[in-house]
Amino acid sequence: MTRFLPKTILAGLAAVLTMSAAVPAAATLAELTAHLQATDTMTANFTQIAANGATTTGKVYLERPGKIRFQYQKGVPLLVVANGKSLDVVDYEVNQVQRYPIAETPLSVLLDPNAQLAKFAQVKSDTADALVIEARDKKHPEYGIITIYFARDAAAPADLLLQGWNVVDGQGQTTKVQLSNVKFDVDLPRNAFRYNDPRRTNRR
Repeated sequence: MTRFLPKTILAGLAAVLTMSAAVPAAATLAELTAHLQATDTMTANFTQIAANGATTTGKVYLERPGKIRFQYQKGVPLLVVANGKSLDVVDYEVNQVQRYPIAETPLSVLLDPNAQLAKFAQVKSDTADALVIEARDKKHPEYGIITIYFARDAAAPADLLLQGWNVVDGQGQTTKVQLSNVKFDVDLPRNAFRYNDPRRTNRR
């Protein structure tokens, strides 16, 4: 089985994007804020392409603020869960958990509906059909760069449908994700953001 490094997992899921010059558009960032604030919960299927070309699939559960779960396909002994405070990468094969503050991961831009996007995000492309946003912490390049893409869809919250993202980590490795079957404002399992800690028997 191909191994996945935690930083690769944190890089997330998405398709390769062709970058254009930055478009200064505070109003468009406001659209993204409106989308984040209009979406309480979300589920989707994901396809993740690692830097080495290995592909995995699974399901993602999201609840704002600060919660997300990547449930990988059967046979992949990994789980990624953010519980509102930290993002944990759980490896059941080696009984290990690695924990990161959410703010130090690229996914933070998707998890905080009240983030001051203008401080770290910019519009890369804005058309009648799609919106592409890039976010980075210039003071901490090691956190990586996330590029998020949306389709414009009148049926989605604030007319934006999240389609995926890619992340370049501090070592220049790119992980891509594509989303499908995206559903908004759905009821989530009560234990969606909990997991069995392989280092002990109780559930955290």
